[in-house]
Amino acid sequence: MKHIEKEMVLLKNSVNDMWKLVISQLEKAKYAFLHKDIGCALEIVAKEKRVDAFELKIDSDGENYIALYSPVAIDLRLVLSLIKISNTLERIGDFAVSVARHVIEEDCNKVSETLIEDLRIEEMIETLIGMLSDAFVCLETENTTFVGKILSKDEEVNQIYRQAPEILTRHMSSHPEDIRCGLSLLLLIRKLERIGDHCSNIIEEIVFYVDAKVLKHGGKVKIDDKITP
Repeated sequence: MKHIEKEMVLLKNSVNDMWKLVISQLEKAKYAFLHKDIGCALEIVAKEKRVDAFELKIDSDGENYIALYSPVAIDLRLVLSLIKISNTLERIGDFAVSVARHVIEEDCNKVSETLIEDLRIEEMIETLIGMLSDAFVCLETENTTFVGKILSKDEEVNQIYRQAPEILTRHMSSHPEDIRCGLSLLLLIRKLERIGDHCSNIIEEIVFYVDAKVLKHGGKVKIDDKITP
């Protein structure tokens, strides 16, 4: 294997390791939220620096690769995509920490489980974990034929988010003691909705790398998995 190829493999491995860590952070965030586990939440916060360190390393390694080897075509697209994906993964990691801090602050420890079920937060986080995991497979296999199904999950997340204000308003009107918690939950759900947007951004970068197609600002993916420019 040539040195240039080894450098690319190392860069991809760093992104893969960061990706797995962020998925783990989301999974732990779901557990901490559902079980009000402060210990688990503190572990998420403690690992935030590892996520940040990955991003800095990938940024530096990617920039060095471009400076040293002047890649073109698909190699250049891959490096640029990996840098942008690492930036996006770092933002998703930040949102996982936001869930952890929500648990640590204990604003909603006494809220009814029925409200949490009505808000469908567990389903929301599960969908996000699925999106991020499927996107990982998409990059590993360089297969973009199923990106439409991944992007469609973002709309499922958006629907849950759009229903939340009405559910919370109805609950707080009869339980004014939960207003503080209700506002905190609304902010939390908004941050989860943003994770869905970031997952979609990752998919856009993968399509850019693999198919040299830009989905932003007018480019679309049909749900039947056919990509259109």
